[in-house]
Amino acid sequence: MARFHQTSEGLIEFTALEEAARDAAEAAWSAGADDRVAVEVRAERDALIKATDFYALSDVVMTTEMTAYRQALRTLPEQEGFPNTVTFPTAP
Repeated sequence: MARFHQTSEGLIEFTALEEAARDAAEAAWSAGADDRVAVEVRAERDALIKATDFYALSDVVMTTEMTAYRQALRTLPEQEGFPNTVTFPTAP
């Protein structure tokens, strides 16, 4: 499918070089999709860990369940299918 530039004189068709450059740019964008999703998933995971940081203070006794939950959050990127298929652990 041909692509066009919008100009004051109307539509002008892309040259072969412009088509190739646009195809390369779109391929690069698509190739980085998993990286962008991974950044979002890690940000959500980091927020969940941060929300439980007070359990790790020296004057608080952390339960075994909370320790396991925090460990599961830390190892989230090791899940099969990461970053597109992620199962977040349930907080105790």
